[in-house]
Amino acid sequence: MRPLLVRRTRHRLAADAALLVVVAAFATPLLWLLFASVDSKAGLRMSAPESPTFQNFSAVLTDDITFTPMVNSLVLCGSATILTVTCASLAAYPLSRFRTRFNRPYLLTLLFTACLPITAVMVPVYGLFVQINLIDTTYGTAIFMSATQLPFAVWLMKNFMDGVPKSLEEAAWTDGAGWLQTLTRIVLPLMGPGVAVVSTYSFALLWGNFFVPFMLLLSPDQLPASVTVFTFFGNYGQVAYGQLAAFSILYSTPVVLLYALISRRLAGGFTLGGAVKG
Repeated sequence: MRPLLVRRTRHRLAADAALLVVVAAFATPLLWLLFASVDSKAGLRMSAPESPTFQNFSAVLTDDITFTPMVNSLVLCGSATILTVTCASLAAYPLSRFRTRFNRPYLLTLLFTACLPITAVMVPVYGLFVQINLIDTTYGTAIFMSATQLPFAVWLMKNFMDGVPKSLEEAAWTDGAGWLQTLTRIVLPLMGPGVAVVSTYSFALLWGNFFVPFMLLLSPDQLPASVTVFTFFGNYGQVAYGQLAAFSILYSTPVVLLYALISRRLAGGFTLGGAVKG
């Protein structure tokens, strides 16, 4: 028994050490970000600031650097997220409720399209946007960004929708409700955690998307924060690391706040609240 206990202890220590290495790999960049944001002489090397200061935050808290790009990001990503969740709900409902032989090939096609690199389609998309006068428009960019997130969002939404009992919809149909009323008043409220997951996932990926708005938006006053971050990279390799770190913290705040607001909803799971009896 003793050799077995020693072997288990060694395995546990090895696993703990591996986890510590992984934690350190993720924590080191975050610590650099925190230290550099309050260091007026920040560089690539991580070190605690000798005299912490908020000069970096004061330097980036301007309309041109932070406020206008952040508002542009909120408008662009927020509208794209709403459009993604709406379209994903409408597309996932028939896939979840009507069983045909085409469901599985269609879902596999969705997963395949979700894996396509965005760079492979940007050249024809750019040419199309130029021809239909959608280039340098926020709504046109939001539509395309929503389309890039839609395949995986439909797949996720369909899986969550499968967990809602169909008997509830049949009762609503008996009372004269249509399919749209059933979807908006019964299915979506009962799959609140699923909608929250799809919304958070879509918003987080859209928020960090650099390539699409960089290609489709030309006016500086329309660029989101994911693109204007390059203002901190000067010529000849000069980088304002302190201001870059401060801006990165401000840039990450909306996604962190969104997750904090819905974390309880995500942890709660599906609660039908007595809707199904017997």
